[in-house]
Amino acid sequence: MATPAQRREALKAVWLEAKDCTRCPLAETRTTVVFGNGDANADLMFVGEAPGANEDREGLPFVGQAGKLLDKLLAEIGLDRGQVFVANVLKCRPPGNRDPQPGEIESCEPYLFRQVELIEPLVVCTLGNFATKLLRGDSTGITRLHGQAEVRTLGSRAVRLFPLFHPAAALYTPRTLETLRADFHRIPELLAQPAPDQPAAAPELEVPEIEPEALAATGEGETEPRGEPEPAAQLDLF
Repeated sequence: MATPAQRREALKAVWLEAKDCTRCPLAETRTTVVFGNGDANADLMFVGEAPGANEDREGLPFVGQAGKLLDKLLAEIGLDRGQVFVANVLKCRPPGNRDPQPGEIESCEPYLFRQVELIEPLVVCTLGNFATKLLRGDSTGITRLHGQAEVRTLGSRAVRLFPLFHPAAALYTPRTLETLRADFHRIPELLAQPAPDQPAAAPELEVPEIEPEALAATGEGETEPRGEPEPAAQLDLF
């Protein structure tokens, strides 16, 4: 069984791969890959649709008004961003915030599933219609599904999937905010439940050996800066 430190290093290795990704055309229009951030050993994970303009600029998920609401709701249940992991289905911003395209989803999905496999969350909250439909593999909308937990397998990991309205949808609609808040307050009860049975014994985690050049990009193992530095917020993602 992998230790928390091993999981963190393995997740960091996936980030090092993702940050220079060119698997789809979004690599040509993005500013920054928004890999996700939080605790690499979190029991609770949130998955949104894709980065917006602020996230693309800062390299972190949910940094605008929707992110502030997410932080507020977390505080109401005794948690903060440092105790959860927040990511998106897509790691790069689609131009004009358009909907993700099938080829982009197919290219990016392995990063998300690898995050779930390494972090090993008990509960994954999908935020909004798009993330919910994708991770459930079905077209049922968030209005029918919100607040209903179910066990689903993401990649090779079974989790309790818990669909929620997207915080952005609740910013200007009091009724949606009231529903989101009520659903949010069920999260501690879900976290207290036993972990779902896993589909099969997962192979022991292999922590890739990271070359010195790669370590330099994470800010570790270096006493002198090398080359163009990464954005400060990206240096300590998890």
